[in-house]
Amino acid sequence: MSKLDILRKEWIEVVFAEKNKSYGAYQLRKTNGANTTRALIIGSIIFLALFFAPKIYGLIKGSMNDTEQVEKAQEVVIAPPPPVDPKTPPPPPVEPPPPKVDQVKMPPAIVKPDEQVRDEEPPTVEKLKEADPGQRDIKGDPTADIVIAEPVGEGPKREAAVAVDDNKVYDFVSIEKQPEYPGGIAKFYKYLGGAIKYPPMAQENNVQGKVFLSFVVEKDGKLTDIQVTRGLGSGTDEEAIRVLKASPRWNPGIQNGKPVRVKYNINVNFTLN
Repeated sequence: MSKLDILRKEWIEVVFAEKNKSYGAYQLRKTNGANTTRALIIGSIIFLALFFAPKIYGLIKGSMNDTEQVEKAQEVVIAPPPPVDPKTPPPPPVEPPPPKVDQVKMPPAIVKPDEQVRDEEPPTVEKLKEADPGQRDIKGDPTADIVIAEPVGEGPKREAAVAVDDNKVYDFVSIEKQPEYPGGIAKFYKYLGGAIKYPPMAQENNVQGKVFLSFVVEKDGKLTDIQVTRGLGSGTDEEAIRVLKASPRWNPGIQNGKPVRVKYNINVNFTLN
C-alpha cells in the first residue's frame, strides 16, 4: 500500500468535493506548500541578518573610528609659545659651594696590639687654630671669600627630635619591664578559675580546650582591645572576653622609665570536671 499524502491537490479536491471551498481549511491546505517555502525563505533571511549583524556593525564602526582619527589628526594645530613678560623676575642665581678651608687629619682612637701600632701623632694645638679637624688633610683656598653657613628657617627643634610616641603599643618582649598581674601570673590564673562560669552550651556539647586571646595593657593597667585569636565556640570565647574585661588592673609595662602600652597574649583553659 502506497503512502497516503493528504496534502496532494487530488486528495484535497476529493475531501472538499461538494463542500464550500471558500472555507479556511481548504485554502490553508491548498496553499500549504507555498506558505511553507515562503516562511523558510523569510526565516533564513532573518537568521543570516542577525548572524552577520555584529560583524557588519564592527566593520562600520571601525571605518568610522579611522575616519575620526584622521580628522582629529588633521585638526591638530601647534600653538605658538606665550610671550615672555618683561615684568617677570628672573630665577635666583645658583649659589656656588662654600670655599675649601684648611683641614688636618684627626686620627680616631682605635685599640690595636702593640706590633700593629703606627706612630701617627695627633695635630698640635697650633695647627688646630689654623685648620679644622677632619678625616683627612685638605688644603684650603686662601683667596676665597669667607662664607658663613646659616641654617635655613628655624632649624629642627630639639624637643621635637627627642619626643616619644607615648601612644605606641609595644611588643611584650621588646620593653624593659613587662606588664604583670598584681601578685604574679599564678594569681591571675587563680582569678580566672574563680571568675569563669562554664557556658551551658559548652557543657551540653562537651566542649573543652583553650581559648587564645590577645589584649593591650594600658599605661594605667587597664586591659583593652581584647581579641580572640583562636577560639572554641559554644560561648567559651565570649566568657573569656568577659572575664578579662572584669580583671583587676595590672602593673603596666615600663620603657625608658615611663609606663607604656604593651600587647599581651594569653590562653584560658576550659575543662569539665
